[in-house]
Amino acid sequence: MPELPEVETVRRGLAPAMEGARLAKVEVRHRGLRWPIAKDFEKRLTGKTVEGLGRRAKYLLADLSSGDVLVMHLGMSGSFRVNDGKLAKYHHEKSKSTAHDHVVFHMSNGATVTFNDPRRFGSMKLVARAKIEQEPLLRSLGPEPLGNEFDAAMLAKACAGKKTSLKAALSDQRVVAGLGNIYVCEALFRARLSPKRQASTVADRNGKPNARAAALVDAIKAVLNDAIKAGGSSLRDHRRADGSLGDFQHNFQVYDREDQPCPDCKGTIKRFVQNGRSTFYCPSCQK
Repeated sequence: MPELPEVETVRRGLAPAMEGARLAKVEVRHRGLRWPIAKDFEKRLTGKTVEGLGRRAKYLLADLSSGDVLVMHLGMSGSFRVNDGKLAKYHHEKSKSTAHDHVVFHMSNGATVTFNDPRRFGSMKLVARAKIEQEPLLRSLGPEPLGNEFDAAMLAKACAGKKTSLKAALSDQRVVAGLGNIYVCEALFRARLSPKRQASTVADRNGKPNARAAALVDAIKAVLNDAIKAGGSSLRDHRRADGSLGDFQHNFQVYDREDQPCPDCKGTIKRFVQNGRSTFYCPSCQK
């Protein structure tokens, strides 16, 4: 599933085509995504202007002139293709099957934005802006890791008393939003903390942050910013809105590098299954 850097990369690619433009026509070709698209979806969107395109965790949020917010999730294999009327800016072979083009937005500026999703785990839902804070998909999400409010004190407070592993805590969207398997592994390596370490050890007995919490917050912010600059990580389905691959997979230090040398010590990268997911780390320098 795409994580924060991949979703942010898609948002930045879609913004020039969608922000400030009116939805002249909306086509729903297949309503059966993760949740069925509402019957009044086209009616509520058509003629409305996209006033802004934002992101919350792994969700894209299009603010509409009607006061609604279009909440979109890429799921496992979802992607967007932008056509400006001259040439499609998305050239991934898998996306050429129109059978997987489920929603098409025809913008007033001449651009066409197509949502393609072979596995149909993506979703689109309209929510009134006044009720967005109570929306079940969003209301339990933790802080944005790149926001100014996310700091060592906030992380320590969220992890204080937790007996679960540090890897599991960081993967919990209620603790911090937008992180997934790839960037949790990479952030823990940069912070030199073991994924097996108990989450509560980033706080002292009073729940205050220690040096581990500070190092981990810095590592999370750094790896996410580096990944966004690289256009995210393309392992399976992720493509930028212009069709190009993300490049951050070439910069992995531990993820998917089982049995390879650690880039910072004489150790060897190991893999083990943790909470049903593969975890990669260096047991020599991550303690």
